[in-house]
Amino acid sequence: MLKTKLLHPEILRVLAQAGHHGKILIADGNYPASCKRGPRGELVSLQLSPGIPTVAQVLEAVLSLQPIDALHVMGIPADDPYAKYGEPPAWKDFRRIASAAGFTGEFGQLMKWDFYATVASDDHVLTIQTADQALWANVLLTIGVRTE
Repeated sequence: MLKTKLLHPEILRVLAQAGHHGKILIADGNYPASCKRGPRGELVSLQLSPGIPTVAQVLEAVLSLQPIDALHVMGIPADDPYAKYGEPPAWKDFRRIASAAGFTGEFGQLMKWDFYATVASDDHVLTIQTADQALWANVLLTIGVRTE
């Protein structure tokens, strides 16, 4: 048994092969992962049951292994019914987890269609589909470099 927070063999394989600027999407249960990914992006489905696992749980595990330059959430269009509620609660969790992992890079938003386009790029290496039921809980990570 490995002594890391992340044990999934396929995720470990892709992360080990990925390089600087690669994109990792940790998707909520509503994300259209079967059709919104890059030409070389691999899909790992982790849906066990509704809500298990969450994007936050997977984010914590990935950040325990992978250096990250940027973390982007899917921005909510102004005409979306959810926009009137402000920032989704999941985003606060993502900031907390990233900070606890020592992340000091860019935490930003990519508006929905730009988010999809970025995921569809050649740089996309992995989508981890969760069963998270939270709305607007998608996280796109840009792989950094090891500095120590």
